Amino acid sequence: MTETKSALEAGRKIVAILNPDLEGQLSEKYDGLVSDFAETLVEWGYGRHYARPGLDLKTRQLCTISALTVLGGQTAPQLKINIRHTLAAGATRTEVIEAIWQMAVYGGLPAAINGLNAAQELFDEMDQAA
Repeated sequence: MTETKSALEAGRKIVAILNPDLEGQLSEKYDGLVSDFAETLVEWGYGRHYARPGLDLKTRQLCTISALTVLGGQTAPQLKINIRHTLAAGATRTEVIEAIWQMAVYGGLPAAINGLNAAQELFDEMDQAA
């Protein structure tokens, strides 16, 4: 088995935990623009990064939402997706909020407020769907 093939399989295992429909959704949206976009993202992002030893999946997801928060408001769509993934990885809403709020020290209050707004919007959507 090639290294790429095993990374793709490892990535697909992680995606199955976080969002089983992710690869199909990405393929539908982006593969027409960039061939094999979805498979590449799953293989590289999830198979080569998220599947690494050393951090559990929940911690990796908390790191991801922290980084997206610091990057600012333009990342709100990705932040919301990754908050969902973080919850699927076992984090609580409180842990998500605390990770975002911690970024006020490093990314500033505007970035943290944007992150909190994205989280609140997602939580509201989830509560309404429940």
